[in-house]
Amino acid sequence: MRPVRTTYRVCFVCTGNICRSPMAASVFRARLAEAGLDGLVEVDSAGTGGWHEGDGADPRALSVLDEHGYGTEHTARRFRPSWFARLDLVIALDGSHRRELIRLAPTPMEAAKIRLLRSYDPAAPADLDVPDPYYGSRAGFEECLAMVEAASEGLLVAVRNSLEERAA
Repeated sequence: MRPVRTTYRVCFVCTGNICRSPMAASVFRARLAEAGLDGLVEVDSAGTGGWHEGDGADPRALSVLDEHGYGTEHTARRFRPSWFARLDLVIALDGSHRRELIRLAPTPMEAAKIRLLRSYDPAAPADLDVPDPYYGSRAGFEECLAMVEAASEGLLVAVRNSLEERAA
């Protein structure tokens, strides 16, 4: 018999893990807390590259999160293929991240855990990428936050459904 994991684990992944993925993790943690599911779901984030490992999040990302009432603690790290085994869901912030994660996945079963964040937003256009705000202005971080917030509601529903299936 396969052991049942009690904690559902989600990891958000972008390029350097200092802008989009920490913003997504912070917003989703808040949604989980609002729904009373924070004790059942572990959320973290990582980057496809290790350029910023050990750094904090971009100050613009932190500022936008703080102004909207979200948590801002973060230390960048690089995604490791060995993490697939412990994760239930790996959320890519754009198509390039998704492709890199699929390349890193040790098995097709692990690759099946990878989803694009905006696929959880029914109002999202055909292009599901969350644009990288790093080289732009603060407005790009505000836009990123709005996209993350819109997709987080659908992601919350999906995770809640997975938790209910797991409990059945």
